[in-house]
Formats: sequence, structure tokens, C-alpha cells
Amino acid sequence: MTRVRTVLFDRDSILAEDPLDPGRLRPASGALEALGMLRLHDVRTGFVAVQPDTRHGGAADADVRAVNRRVDELLGPFDIWGVCPHGPDDGCHCRPPEPGLILWAAGRVCTAPADCAVVGTAADAEAASRVGAHGILVPDQRTRPEETARAGHVAPDVLTAVRALLAGPPRGRVLVDERPIESAFGEGEA
Repeated sequence: MTRVRTVLFDRDSILAEDPLDPGRLRPASGALEALGMLRLHDVRTGFVAVQPDTRHGGAADADVRAVNRRVDELLGPFDIWGVCPHGPDDGCHCRPPEPGLILWAAGRVCTAPADCAVVGTAADAEAASRVGAHGILVPDQRTRPEETARAGHVAPDVLTAVRALLAGPPRGRVLVDERPIESAFGEGEA
């Protein structure tokens, strides 16, 4: 069994709340603890992000760098961070679900894709699977049901994803939900 050596996170869906404003940016729930667990086990960490398209009112390069620095200040240090600077219609090879950004980040930290995991959106998980990395979808309010159904591995939150990765590469489609039982169910469910 291959040990996961590097874990890449989607910056905007997993690590940060309010990721477009460095002054308001806050760590997402469970992110600091999850990163601490990985670092304690000598697993390299990094984050990837898709830069908002500057041609259509998105953030400027300096703004993206400021956000990345703030994420690193709050949650780092990270071994690698990468940003796809292209728009959705540019046909690049790095914007998920294309795997270029994952290949670039894994190469920068000398980790084979098979020893790398990506925790994030459905597009991130698909990009990971295209290159033999372990992709884990952590659904949020924007995740469509068909994306969850298509994902190879699904975790309810970042802590569950990281705990599963520390046990080795993910096994099973839906990773165990380790939240306290009362918070695992919505109101009225039992």
C-alpha cells in the first residue's frame, strides 16, 4: 500500500472562507486541525486555486498573491501553492477538471501523482483521478447531486478526508463520517 506523501487542497472550497478579500479571509471549519494532523505525520501540504478571470471583473494578480499570502499566514506554512490564471474558456491544461495544476504541484514537491491526494470540488477530484492521484470530493452547497454520485471518494468534511488519508490511500466511495452523531443528522432526522 502506497502512503500518501502530499495532500493538495482546493483553497477556496476547503481552506478559506471569504477567499476573495485577504482582510476578511478566515480559515474554514476544520482546516487548521486537518493541516496540523498532516504535518504531524510528515505529509507535505499545498493548495491550488482557480484565479478569477481578470478580464471579466475578477481579481488582479496582486490580489491573488495577497490572498495566497494570507492563507499561508493563517494556515501555513505550505510546501506548495499553485493558481490557474486562465479563464474557463481559455482551453488551458491546468484548470480543473484538467490535471495540469496537480501535475505541476506534485512535480514541484517531487511527489508522484499516485502518492498525492487532492481534497476539494468535483472538478478537483476528477483532475486527480485523470493522473492517478487520489481525489476526495468534499461537497458544499454548490455541488450537484450527479457530481457526488460520480465521485470516486466522498467525505462530509475536511477532517474526515484527512483522517482517511492518514490511514493510507482512501478505500471505499463514501468515507466514514466522524462528526459527533448529533451533528451528522439534520433537524428532524434520526
